[in-house]
Amino acid sequence: MKVHEYQAKEVFKKYGILTPMEMMCHSVDEVVAATKEIGIPCVIKAQVMVGGRGKAGGIKLAKSEKEVRQHAESILNMEIKGIPVKKVLVSEAIDIGSEAYLGIIIDRGEKKTVVMACKEGGVEIEEIARQRPEAIYKVYADSLMGLMPHRAREVGLFLYEDPKVAFECAAVTSKLYKIFVDLDSSLVEINPLVVDKRGRLIALDAKLNFDDNGLFRHPDVEAMRDRESEDASELLAKEQDLSYVRLSGNIGCVVNGAGLAMATMDLVKHFGGEPANFLDIGGSSSPEKVMNALRILLKDENVKVIFFNIFGGITRCDDVANGILQAKQTLNIKHPIVARLTGTNEDKAMDILKEAGLIFAKTMDEGAQKAIELLK
Repeated sequence: MKVHEYQAKEVFKKYGILTPMEMMCHSVDEVVAATKEIGIPCVIKAQVMVGGRGKAGGIKLAKSEKEVRQHAESILNMEIKGIPVKKVLVSEAIDIGSEAYLGIIIDRGEKKTVVMACKEGGVEIEEIARQRPEAIYKVYADSLMGLMPHRAREVGLFLYEDPKVAFECAAVTSKLYKIFVDLDSSLVEINPLVVDKRGRLIALDAKLNFDDNGLFRHPDVEAMRDRESEDASELLAKEQDLSYVRLSGNIGCVVNGAGLAMATMDLVKHFGGEPANFLDIGGSSSPEKVMNALRILLKDENVKVIFFNIFGGITRCDDVANGILQAKQTLNIKHPIVARLTGTNEDKAMDILKEAGLIFAKTMDEGAQKAIELLK
């Protein structure tokens, strides 16, 4: 689960991390009223849960009341990556001395929580990780003891030469780690973490993601969920016990099991295609569940080909086949469908679908290649 920047900063404040003076607004008039308290110049920031706000024009510095109105109106009337901007954060303009990056995630390879720091802030950390991984300093928390104080100090001393700022950064790092653990977070990030001209260490931006599986322990976190800002198809999938994430490709993937779903997307990419989604129908999939999966998948207009990759264990191939057949009859599916169904009751599945006009594949490789060929 993701939350907006202003919500993440509210959490930061509770844990004693300094953030700018800010107010959240829903209209141009509210923005103008907010500047009476915050002052001008100020920064107006779109509140949408996607990256790239700055590049899209969703973050503007206003140096006069006229610019405040112009920028507020412009941002509140824009869409960023297909999501309409319905609210903005009005923030005091900080006189920045330096910028850095500080974040915490799970390193799946090491099976540990890792603190990542970079002396370059306000940039996409993914790009730095790809192009200059040596620029990112990593410190791992102990699996039993957590993030030890001396490890937090390592982070501060890496980012800052001034001992006072470095030790203040160590305190911020420890607070971020406490947030990460206390709230079952999957990501805690400050980008940029700035030192202003007065020497204050400030979280200029904030990002917080939470593990959905831990939300039952945190009703206060669940209450922050903004359903209007989330993908409607992803929310519908959760309600129907499906795992769905929309991507930007054109090959719709329907798979059973998260590992197989990831492998399927990798394979599509390997052969030069672009997956349109992650869609895991899970085990013991009834025909109705397959129908629901296809309804959700077909809401994405970018999908041109559908690739079923089913390895039947608990999931029965004939149940999946019945779902495909019912969907073709009721949803008027015109998209070509490539199906690789192997495992439990695969012979029955083939009998069910032999008149359905599907394109069959015996292997994952063959299925991915056929799906890509159909696009041409």
